[in-house]
Amino acid sequence: MEFCTKISKIREYDVIVAGSGPAGMAAAIMAARQGVKTLIVESLGRLGGISTSGMMSHFTGNVGNKFYHEVLERASQKNYFEPGKKTEFIDPEMLTLTYIEMLEEAGVDILLYTTVCDVLMENDVLKGIVCYNKDGFTALYSKVVIDATGDGDVAYKCGIPYVLGRESDGKMQPATLMFKVGGVDMERAVFATSFETLVHTEKGELQSLAREKLPYPAGHVLLYWSTIPGIVTCNMTNITEIDGTNAESLTKAEVSCRKQIPAIVNFLREYAPGYENCYVVGSASLIGIRETRHFEGMKKITEDDIAQAVQHDDYVVYDAYFNFDVHNITGSGLDETGCQHEFVQTKGYTIPYGCFVPKKIDGILLAGRNISGTHMAHSNYRAMPICMGMGEATGVAAALSIKNHKKVREIDAKDIQEVIGGLN
Repeated sequence: MEFCTKISKIREYDVIVAGSGPAGMAAAIMAARQGVKTLIVESLGRLGGISTSGMMSHFTGNVGNKFYHEVLERASQKNYFEPGKKTEFIDPEMLTLTYIEMLEEAGVDILLYTTVCDVLMENDVLKGIVCYNKDGFTALYSKVVIDATGDGDVAYKCGIPYVLGRESDGKMQPATLMFKVGGVDMERAVFATSFETLVHTEKGELQSLAREKLPYPAGHVLLYWSTIPGIVTCNMTNITEIDGTNAESLTKAEVSCRKQIPAIVNFLREYAPGYENCYVVGSASLIGIRETRHFEGMKKITEDDIAQAVQHDDYVVYDAYFNFDVHNITGSGLDETGCQHEFVQTKGYTIPYGCFVPKKIDGILLAGRNISGTHMAHSNYRAMPICMGMGEATGVAAALSIKNHKKVREIDAKDIQEVIGGLN
């Protein structure tokens, strides 16, 4: 059987950003703000990736890069109940509108419902991508592609070497489908913001009850405030042994997590004070995949860099802060390698520019959880504010390479620092 892959359209840009999650949003907007013609491509019908379609509860961790703080400030203006109050908690609807406004103001072209399916290579140089959508196959040429797909779908098709999951055995963090419940008595409601948060009730300690009562591999309690009264975001579905780069595995994750939701709601009604009358009001349209490919870059960030808060001279992400948030690879809760409350490093760390630049292939930059780093380091830098910092830096780097007629690997980190600011 023969298949036809006729190219229906050809378009050209200076910068193409694949993926519109936190890293992709920052990359596209910052590139366009530097005056280069920019396109952002998204496979879903909604901008924002995991921060919106994934129904994330809040931005966790922090970063010094300014773009993240601009997003918080602008999104806060759309808060229905407390307009102008800056908060890390996410209203997916308002955050989506904030992204749209920022893209349009910067002059970024937007292409939704479009999937990257191939790359346009010339020797070891990426010249663009091939996408598929309702129009058929489209060839999108560019001077620089920023891979913000999370899984590194563009980098993978370029043949850039990578490690899948944990270096020792290829195991990856579990997946989660977020959902929200309404009807919560907020005056009595309990919240658990980490695996190590113990919630004592008349019927017992909530984390212990969850391990006993919920269907495996669910078994922990993570409950977060929202921007809407009476609504609580639940990070409690859980599925292990999932490969986010495989469609069958993704399907298994989606089905399994959705089947866990009724049991979780019944558990909350029975055991969580304030949730006696709760009910599901919505669930994510994008499964939360925490870890897949770690690509090989000019440099690699390690857990030691983070634990020691290393200040690299060639940094482009600065004052990054989070913990080693390794979800249990074999079950529920925190993995034995993870560290939340016991994470003692309070100083921010930096990420050097080389972590975003592949060793051999030109014309491409990495941004987001697919950058060059170890499994343990990734559990920290995958936090959305830090990913926004990566996008900000790569968007500027791409623009500098075009305006100065240089390869992205030839860009001096200090030139990026002059645009994004940084350490004193």
